[in-house]
Amino acid sequence: MSAPENLTDLYTGELQDLWSANDQMAKAVKKMTPKVSDSKLKDMLAKSQEGIAAHTQILKDLLEASGEKVKKEHCKGMEGLVAEAIKHTTEEAPEKGPVLDAVVIAQFQRMSHYGIAGFGTAAAFAEALGEKKAVTALNKATKEIYGSDEYMTKLAETSINVDAKEE
Repeated sequence: MSAPENLTDLYTGELQDLWSANDQMAKAVKKMTPKVSDSKLKDMLAKSQEGIAAHTQILKDLLEASGEKVKKEHCKGMEGLVAEAIKHTTEEAPEKGPVLDAVVIAQFQRMSHYGIAGFGTAAAFAEALGEKKAVTALNKATKEIYGSDEYMTKLAETSINVDAKEE
């Protein structure tokens, strides 16, 4: 990708980056889910995969609507987060149970926070460009990601971390 020359380039680049980030996160969540022992966490991870797919479709639709080539740009930021997530949940993972579940939540939230930042940034660019439909779609996705993050925090604080402390 060449250097952006204007806000439209920044916006398009953000959408392409987020598409790649979503694809990478989806693969990581898919690998982590079977390792989880808590049923609520397992359900949330399954739901998040559906959300990630829906958000990816939003990105593709917005790229198509912008008249830009519908393609993704490899996201090196998410690549690092996914590598850490896989390392800590598979390669150097605790035994199955609450401690591993706590690690999964931590890694999921790190990846989600990247999404929150990216979708929020894309929404801000869309707002400045007067792309009202895009703003609505991107803000909705950001809100959904926040909701998942808040649920994970609640789950961690009320059960997972409590159980992990007792191991």
